Amino acid sequence: MVLPKIIQEKESREMSDVAKDQLKSIVERIERLMEEKKTIQEDIKDVYAEAKGNGFDVPALKEVIKIRSMDTDKRQEQESILTTYLDALGIL
Repeated sequence: MVLPKIIQEKESREMSDVAKDQLKSIVERIERLMEEKKTIQEDIKDVYAEAKGNGFDVPALKEVIKIRSMDTDKRQEQESILTTYLDALGIL
């Protein structure tokens, strides 16, 4: 039996109570994690401010963090390419 289009659209928009509860749970978990992320980002900002107050160069510190987080092989490849480029430009 073919249902009228209006009835089909209404049924496709309806969710079961279980699906609604799951959706609500997922949204709430994401919201909690986003709030935690915001708090962590503020903490990181504070640590960078502390580092700057102690005389450390923040952009250099951020680069160190970036390099430390890289896979060893990827980092070595990046360093090799950078060295090649710098050498070609006469900077090294």
